[in-house]
Amino acid sequence: MTDLKERTKQFAIDCWRFCSKVPNSREFNAYVNQLIRSSSSVGANYRAAQRAKSTADFINKLKIVEEEADESMYFLEIFMQTLESNIEQARKLHKECKEIVSIVVTSIKTAKSKLNK
Repeated sequence: MTDLKERTKQFAIDCWRFCSKVPNSREFNAYVNQLIRSSSSVGANYRAAQRAKSTADFINKLKIVEEEADESMYFLEIFMQTLESNIEQARKLHKECKEIVSIVVTSIKTAKSKLNK
């Protein structure tokens, strides 16, 4: 399995590529900008979590990753409901993001259980 650090970076790149194919309009541009920001924040904050100063800091940074990934899923869902093309790519990205959220939530639970021991 690919390292999560690399996987989150690839997710941001794949979202960027997806966004480059979304029709250019005032309405879509707002969502494109949001998806690019949130998807790139997933990887950036995951990297920050790897440099956490404590378990509590690690958990807090992973919570940001979870929030940004959830936001990315939201914008991908909007694209899946509004785009006339490229819907399959949006579905693939949504699936990948959902898997990232699952991994991060499990990591948060594990870190919390270690913190409470």
